Amino acid sequence: MRITAILLAAGQGTRMKSILPKVLHPVVGQPMVFYALQAVADATTEKPVLVVGHGAESVKRMVGEAAHFVLQEQQLGTGHAVIQAGPMLKDKTDLVVVTYADMPLLQGSTLSRLVDAQHANPGPLTLLTVMADDPRGFGRVIRKTDGTVQAVVEEAQATPEQLTVRELNVGAYCFSSEWLWDALSRLQVSPKGEYYLTDTVGLAVRAGLPVQAIVLEDPLEAIGINTRIHLAEADLAMRTRINREHMLSGVTLIDPVSTYIEAGVTIGRDTVIWPNTYLHGKTEIGENCLIGPDTVIRDSKIENHCRVLKSVLEGAWLEDGVDIGPFARLRKGAHLCRGVHMGNFGEVKDSTLGPGVKMGHFSYIGNATIGAGTNIGAGTITCNYDGEKKYPTEIGEQAFIGSDTMLVAPVKVGDRSRTGAGAVVTKDIPEDTLAVGVPARAIRKLEPKKTAANES
Repeated sequence: MRITAILLAAGQGTRMKSILPKVLHPVVGQPMVFYALQAVADATTEKPVLVVGHGAESVKRMVGEAAHFVLQEQQLGTGHAVIQAGPMLKDKTDLVVVTYADMPLLQGSTLSRLVDAQHANPGPLTLLTVMADDPRGFGRVIRKTDGTVQAVVEEAQATPEQLTVRELNVGAYCFSSEWLWDALSRLQVSPKGEYYLTDTVGLAVRAGLPVQAIVLEDPLEAIGINTRIHLAEADLAMRTRINREHMLSGVTLIDPVSTYIEAGVTIGRDTVIWPNTYLHGKTEIGENCLIGPDTVIRDSKIENHCRVLKSVLEGAWLEDGVDIGPFARLRKGAHLCRGVHMGNFGEVKDSTLGPGVKMGHFSYIGNATIGAGTNIGAGTITCNYDGEKKYPTEIGEQAFIGSDTMLVAPVKVGDRSRTGAGAVVTKDIPEDTLAVGVPARAIRKLEPKKTAANES
């Protein structure tokens, strides 16, 4: 069976008081339309159709190939919006799911229940409802004695008795495609000059056809966004949902309320997230890590058994057993190999620190490659930028860079070499060499350290 979704995203969202199209406002780091597309993808078989209007080009750029697009040039109501998709879908699908792109909490499993209910319904239409004490302006669902729907009454037209009804129309529907397009052609314009999709309920009832309804199991899914207040409510509910899923998967959140985790983040079991930690974008965290408190991580990969304390990471990669912070900053391209230790107030950008490197506090490493086992003393700086271009620094394995060393790139320091405290290195230092001074000069060769390899 072919099942296609129509997502309504043409409204201007004037109550948001924003130049950004409403459906592009973020909820826990993702535009709200992202969640709507994800939900319908779980419940349908075909690529969805997104009805766009206000800010259409911006919406299209963000959504890309995830949907087909139709334009509603004039916003003449929900029924009119669905009509725009008729030429694209007529005779090409069996069931049509219609919902709003500004309902980010609506889940694919719920829409699947809606589709299943309509599949079993001899009538042309099944709608989604919610039981709530706060009507939020939703239409009231009036049922017949047999449990089918008699009418959906908009709040402005409801009688005092009807206003006491707690069952509300959520705004998600599943139609028989064959019936839908003919019914839309028979909609009558409202006193406001619009064509309402809810009027299809009356068309079906008058024709003696049963209209079914299923009730939301989680009322929070019904939150639609019309104001910044609604946006904050949805954001809180989504954060709670995401955090709950991580905890059920074996992650410890010391204080879930103060922990912000976006939808695309993955976290391994037995990892502990301390309060005031913010995990953004495509961040991946492995097992048995300690993250936070007071840490911000964006688009970074952290492998197993790492410790990140009060630090900021963006576009970084930490291999197993890395320990950084407090107050460390890893910028884009920072790669810390297995077992690296990075002290407080250090910064790394576009650099690789080899296995077992120890980097002291108050140091900056940029555009550099550091060999395994090297020690970077406190206050070391790679002077990689001359005001126009950036240049590389290479430090070999088992080297020792003294405190407050300035490495003026491009420059190389050989394996097992050492610099004295305060050295300003402007020329390459060969292997096994001690260099001191300003500018640094080689003063003697060093005896190679004995290792298990050269003793055998």
